[in-house]
Amino acid sequence: MAKIIDGRKIAKELNESLKVEVEEFVKKNKLIPKLAAVIAGEDPASLFYVKMISRACEKVSIDFEKYSLSENTNEKEILKLIENLNKNKKISGIIVQVPLPKHINQERVQEAVSPSKDVDCFNPINMGRLALGKPEFLPCTPYAVYELIKRENIKVEGKHTVIVGRSSIVGKPMSLILLQKEPYANATLTVCHSRTNDLAYYTCQADILIVAVGIPKIIKKDMVKEGAVVIDVGTNEVEGKLVGDVAYEEVLDKVSVITPVPGGVGPITNIMLMKNTLKAAENLVNIE
Repeated sequence: MAKIIDGRKIAKELNESLKVEVEEFVKKNKLIPKLAAVIAGEDPASLFYVKMISRACEKVSIDFEKYSLSENTNEKEILKLIENLNKNKKISGIIVQVPLPKHINQERVQEAVSPSKDVDCFNPINMGRLALGKPEFLPCTPYAVYELIKRENIKVEGKHTVIVGRSSIVGKPMSLILLQKEPYANATLTVCHSRTNDLAYYTCQADILIVAVGIPKIIKKDMVKEGAVVIDVGTNEVEGKLVGDVAYEEVLDKVSVITPVPGGVGPITNIMLMKNTLKAAENLVNIE
């Protein structure tokens, strides 16, 4: 039977240690790290996510402020708001909640966030730094996977790691993180996606399989290697229940380590956003 990684337990431990770090930072610098969230419209999923971020901030004593704009807000107004937040020395980090209304250029808005405050790591400068192996921030979901790998002492170096998914949010940055010359990285990588021919051919070779393609239960028992480590980043709603991209019950007796959905990578992700916000605050203090 596989070892099931308890993401909630890891999240609790991270929360406790991060709260101490924030308290020490505040005591030393007389400054409370602050995260600003920009949201346009009333998308229920976006509102829920921003509410969860607010709670995450509260748990580790990071200040939080939400900037709500109407669905009809024009791009110029959002860009002006971001410009003001970039200049505001009390704001450590900025996130722009997506999706934005269709009439707004999402990439242009995300690129407007100062790289030093881009705690979601969407600015091309920060992605470029990651590609060069000199990251300022790590994107939150891949960062959560990386933290999980470290906490569980999963040996990555030299292992054949297969990532299923190529999004700019998970797949691409995950591959860049695991290619770094760092502990718990130095992986031998294959990146697959929904258009890959004979996906099982590649997944069956994986010592470590990371799945983030957004297709419920796409990875079946006959698609995983005996004794593999499987990290499921997928979050899909099927008949009112959250399920991953891996057929969890099917593969459980074949793999050595697995993350459940829910309760695996998910609980750790927002804490990585908090860690990035603290780092942004530290960077701003050092600049001054």
